[in-house]
Amino acid sequence: MGNTVPSLFAAIVGRDPSLPLVTFYDDASGERAELSGATLANWVAKTANLLVDGCGLGPGDQATVWLPPHWQSAAVLLGAWSAGLTVAYGEPTAAGAAVEFASLSVVEAGVPAGPPDRFVLGLAPMGMPLREVPAGWTDFVADMRRHGDHFPGAPVGDDTVALVDPDGTPFTHAALLERAAARAAELGIDGGRVLIDADVYPWPVDWLLAPLAAGASLVLSTHTDLAKLPGRAESEQAAQIVGPTV
Repeated sequence: MGNTVPSLFAAIVGRDPSLPLVTFYDDASGERAELSGATLANWVAKTANLLVDGCGLGPGDQATVWLPPHWQSAAVLLGAWSAGLTVAYGEPTAAGAAVEFASLSVVEAGVPAGPPDRFVLGLAPMGMPLREVPAGWTDFVADMRRHGDHFPGAPVGDDTVALVDPDGTPFTHAALLERAAARAAELGIDGGRVLIDADVYPWPVDWLLAPLAAGASLVLSTHTDLAKLPGRAESEQAAQIVGPTV
């Protein structure tokens, strides 16, 4: 399926773009959102075009991402990797970042001074834009939608650094996919449709890349009501549950 995150994602979407690829549940808000491969690919392409055409960024630049597990977070991460950017995820320092993505709750709590290109995500149902945008930030959804639906690609090689862990350890695309495949095996993800409790597994290698590395379709559950997991797995035709019992 390829040795970079963009090539892996393209291969999965290409199998059947109409099939559900990410289904998202938030038991705190009651939200359910389902994205086909084609729909998620559209968000990813727009995000990559935002970064390349809108911000003038590309391989060698770093994106700081302060977002929880969410379908919009998947679009941001995959868009950044498609554009060749290195992602620092999970409340990392903003030092050296060329662009920053943060949830509204993180922005309201206060974040370190970051780069000029700073995008805030309200993570609202249906991908709705914010009603009020914090000073010094740009509404990601509103700005992203202005960009093209097709991303021609960036020179992303398997030796391009894709992710920097909070401890500063860099992972190339090839190393990151090896890590994701190993994590999929550890979690018992072997394809098909998998339900992941992201409250237990909030790291994107677990909730996003491991399923993709295994060629799986993802049902992502947040603020999870554990009593709902068995019924949710049945209704979503997920043969596997990756959660507290794993």
